Amino acid sequence: MSSPFEYITSGESHGPGLTAVIKNIPAGFKISSELINYDLERRQKGYGRGGRMKIEKDQVQILGGIRNNETTGTPLSLFIPNHDYKNWEGKKTEPITRPRPGHADLVGGIKYQREDLRDILERSSARETAVRTAVGSVAKQLLSPFQIQTASFVETLGGIEALKDSSVFSILEIQKITENSELRLLNPDFESKIKSFIDTVKENGDTLGGTIVVLADGIPPALGSFAMPETKLDSRIAAAFLSLQAIKGIEFGIGRQYAYLKGSEVHDEIFYNEKGFYRKTNRAGGIEGGMSNGERIFLKAFMKPIPTLMKPLLSVDIHTKKAFEAVKERSDVTAVPAAAVVGEALLAIEIAKAFFERFGMDNQNTIMKNFIEDQRKFEWLE
Repeated sequence: MSSPFEYITSGESHGPGLTAVIKNIPAGFKISSELINYDLERRQKGYGRGGRMKIEKDQVQILGGIRNNETTGTPLSLFIPNHDYKNWEGKKTEPITRPRPGHADLVGGIKYQREDLRDILERSSARETAVRTAVGSVAKQLLSPFQIQTASFVETLGGIEALKDSSVFSILEIQKITENSELRLLNPDFESKIKSFIDTVKENGDTLGGTIVVLADGIPPALGSFAMPETKLDSRIAAAFLSLQAIKGIEFGIGRQYAYLKGSEVHDEIFYNEKGFYRKTNRAGGIEGGMSNGERIFLKAFMKPIPTLMKPLLSVDIHTKKAFEAVKERSDVTAVPAAAVVGEALLAIEIAKAFFERFGMDNQNTIMKNFIEDQRKFEWLE
């Protein structure tokens, strides 16, 4: 039997729209298209975004799997129209033959033997993340009855660090602070400095990357497994994040600091009280041995600068083999704040998969019963 909450996306950047189908989704959960649209709107925000965001106002259409705003247990189908399609429909476009350094253009053209690289860039575009954000919003709504919440913020942008200890904030507090920031900063003291730097970089035709932090609270222990590599929760989350366009690295908990500290300085000691097992620190980022340990899951992902530059780098025409400046497409200066929102979606999806693997995938009543019973029985040596 296949796993719960499996999904597939389809569609191109300038095609009619983007589609996702989610299968093995449990019945009896309320799903709001308004909440999905809210997350889609959040993804489109952010200082430094390009002209495409002025054209699109993403709105989801639920085509199947929902009746009376409730999941039926059948595949859930989502569609997001591309408003820019009307500007492309029926028009003949010049072939793209100049691949952009850092993009999928050249290698994708080689792999699929395409003479027009637009066949590659249309699908490899980060526009695809709009429908993955919608899928993630569904996952969030499925997890909401179990008090599982997610949040995200931007920690660095263009090398400027806007550091803030997120452990002292609740998820709701993080959401409130970041939603009032055009850069999704948890530390608003750096807002004007980073905006000014973005403006300077834009004038020079360049782009910027950064670091996002994504968190989740309310995670029960024992999601995932140590038994097989593909069942480890952290490996699944890492794979999801590295599938996100422009993400080049990920770390959990204190991440790279593990390499510089002694064992006595990094491992989270275990304690016990009337509420059960707990830890006073969370350097592991909520995952030990490939499984959630009941603490907050938090991770960092590192995004490279967008490869589409208004001052293009050198490339080679795939037909003439002559050197040219790479093709220019409409682009953002930075999409790091948007990547943080997509990161929330990806984390919610992977948590949902592991959650329903553990507690069932048929209907909300059965899953809730299993969830409550599991919390009482986590003391397995009574």
